[in-house]
Amino acid sequence: MRRFASVIGVSPENREEYERYHAAVWPGVLEQIEYVGDDYEADMAAMAADPETQRWWAVQEPLQSPVPDRREGEWWHEIPEVFHLD
Repeated sequence: MRRFASVIGVSPENREEYERYHAAVWPGVLEQIEYVGDDYEADMAAMAADPETQRWWAVQEPLQSPVPDRREGEWWHEIPEVFHLD
């Protein structure tokens, strides 16, 4: 199994709203979070095409700011897993 972790910036003035949304993530978005497929690229494209996911991103994106360490053209900065405990 491969795990993914990503980082995004949230300004202090957006933090409360961002945390409020994430305390009650929309059910359709939650269904997309734990990925268990075998064609990552195709499945990520299908997720990106999902109307509820697109609405969620439209609400979240103005609250976020990409971190300087991200790769060119990326919104989220992917970070390596350094520890995991089941």
